[in-house]
Amino acid sequence: MPEEIEVPTEHLHEKMEEEAHHGGRWIARVAVSSALLAVFAAVSALMAGHYANDAILEEMQATDQWALYQAKGIKASVIQGRIDTLQALGKEPTAEDKAKPDKYEHEQKEIKDKADELEQGSQAHMQHHNAFAHAVTLFQIAIALGAIAVLAKRQKLWFVSLAAGAVGLVFLVQGLL
Repeated sequence: MPEEIEVPTEHLHEKMEEEAHHGGRWIARVAVSSALLAVFAAVSALMAGHYANDAILEEMQATDQWALYQAKGIKASVIQGRIDTLQALGKEPTAEDKAKPDKYEHEQKEIKDKADELEQGSQAHMQHHNAFAHAVTLFQIAIALGAIAVLAKRQKLWFVSLAAGAVGLVFLVQGLL
């Protein structure tokens, strides 16, 4: 009967404990980085929504200004038609009627300036929104890559996750500026 071969397991046991301890630290780092990325994603999502709402609100206000601009133009045309009709009939329009087309034209200029300003503000808010939206996307991708890295036990994939998170931070900062 052959003798039993004795396998030294003490070294193997120490190696397994060392791997478990090292792997545990790595997983903890991935967990902390994912938690931070989630915080950045939440802040970015909140800011993206805020800027989108402001962009929509300013665009609606600009649209209202353009409607008012058109209304003033119509009023000016109507009063000018009235003046022309009165003059064609040989009657003199009132001084008040004569002053209205210039008044409406002046008001239109102010309304146009305000509408242009609101449109520019809306576009600026949309640029901030887009930067924050890109940040959210990159943070979510980074979190997913971190989870996959742990499941696949691929530390290099975690570094890719961190790189995606860093790019997300660039967009976050861009959105804040």
